Amino acid sequence: MQGRYFRQVINKFMVNSEVANNARVQVYMPNGETFDVCGIQLMQNKIIGERESHRLIITVEPTQWHMGRITDRVG
Repeated sequence: MQGRYFRQVINKFMVNSEVANNARVQVYMPNGETFDVCGIQLMQNKIIGERESHRLIITVEPTQWHMGRITDRVG
């Protein structure tokens, strides 16, 4: 996923939505585990000849407070 597309998706949730702006941000893994997002960094690639010169790195940590089962998709 490219940063431009990532921004478009996030903007669809954030614009005019107080609920989305106050929502907890987590990563949902294929095995059903959730992790809290604790940071986002822009990193530069040092390898010569790579297609992408930079990458966004999302850092996660184990969930500190379990919210319960997800019941429905809103957006």
